[in-house]
Amino acid sequence: MNTSTVRFILSIWKGELQLLPKLSVLDLAPVLEGQTPANSFQNSRELIQTAEKSGYNRYWVAEHHNMQGIASSATPVLIGYLAAATSTIRVGSGGIMLPNHSPLVVAEQFGTLESMYPGRIDLGLGRAPGSDMLTARALRRDDRGAYEFDRLVDELRGYFEDIERPVIAVPGKGMSIPIWLLGSSLYSAQLAGRLGLPYSFASHFAPDLLDDALHTYRRNFIPSKVLDQPYVMVAVNAVVADTDEEGEYLASTLFQQFLGIIKGQRGKTQPPREMANLWTEDEKKVVFQQLKYTFFGSQQTVYDQLLDFLRHRELDELMINSPIYDIEKRKASYEYLASIWKEHE
Repeated sequence: MNTSTVRFILSIWKGELQLLPKLSVLDLAPVLEGQTPANSFQNSRELIQTAEKSGYNRYWVAEHHNMQGIASSATPVLIGYLAAATSTIRVGSGGIMLPNHSPLVVAEQFGTLESMYPGRIDLGLGRAPGSDMLTARALRRDDRGAYEFDRLVDELRGYFEDIERPVIAVPGKGMSIPIWLLGSSLYSAQLAGRLGLPYSFASHFAPDLLDDALHTYRRNFIPSKVLDQPYVMVAVNAVVADTDEEGEYLASTLFQQFLGIIKGQRGKTQPPREMANLWTEDEKKVVFQQLKYTFFGSQQTVYDQLLDFLRHRELDELMINSPIYDIEKRKASYEYLASIWKEHE
C-alpha cells in the first residue's frame, strides 16, 4: 500500500472494500445571468469559506479567457483574494495555461502567493489556451508555446530551485510550491509521470480518455524528489440537492452551458430550466456524452453514483465541480456531499 493510499477512508459498498479519496473543489467563478464578475468573486468567496468549513482539501480556480460566463481569467489575483478569506484550505490553479505566460512571471506570481499564504498554494499547469484560437493568439503572441510545453515546465520549475542563475524569481527562488500537470489527453499524463509530478485529469468535460490517461501516467511514472508514488486527482461534475428531481433540475444550468457550446452560442451562466423544449434528442445525446461523468440527484443518489465511478479506479483525490446557478444551493450541494462522505469514515 503506497503512502497516498493509507490516507484514504475505507468504506464498505456492496460487500467490496471501497477506497474513498479526499474531496476538493473546482470553481470557474461563473458569471450568472443578470450579474457581474464582481458578484462572481463574492460568490466564490462564500463558496470557499463553505468548502473550508466542510473539510474539503483544496480549492482550485481555472484560467479561461473571452468567455462571458467565466470570470477567473486573472487566476493568480483570484487565488490571492480567496486565500485571504480562508486560513487552512489549500488554494490553487486548475490551472494556469502555461503557454499563455512567461514562466518567470508565473514563478514570481506564485512565489508571491506562497510568501503571503505559506504552505497553502498549489500551481496546476495546463497546455491548452483556455479559450478559442483567436484569443490564444492575442494572449500568446507566439503559437509555438503549446508545442514547447515540456521546455516551459522545465524553465518554470528551474525558477523555484534554490540555485544561483543569471535570472532569478523574487519571490520564488527556493520555494517548494506543489506543481501539478493537468490534462484531458495522454500528453500531460505521460509528462507528469516522467517528471514524477502529481497529475489531474479533467473528466468533468473530457471523459473519453480518462482511464487511458491514468494508465499512461502510472506506466510512465518515475519517482522524484516530489513523489515516490503516483498521485492522481480527477475532476467530475456533481450536483447534490434535496431530491433526485431537484438535482436534475439544478444540473440543467450545466446542460445549457454545453448545449450553447454545441450551437456556438456562449453567454453568461443561465438559471435552471426544463430542458425538454431546449434541445433535440441528438443534441441531448452529444451533451450527455461530453458530460459523461456528471452526477446529480439527492445526497444518497450522488454518493452511490460516485462510488460506482470510483469502483475500478484508484484515485487520491476527487475534485468536484458543482455548477449550480443559485449560490445558496451551490454551497448546500458541497455541504451535502462532504457530510455523506464523513458518514462513511
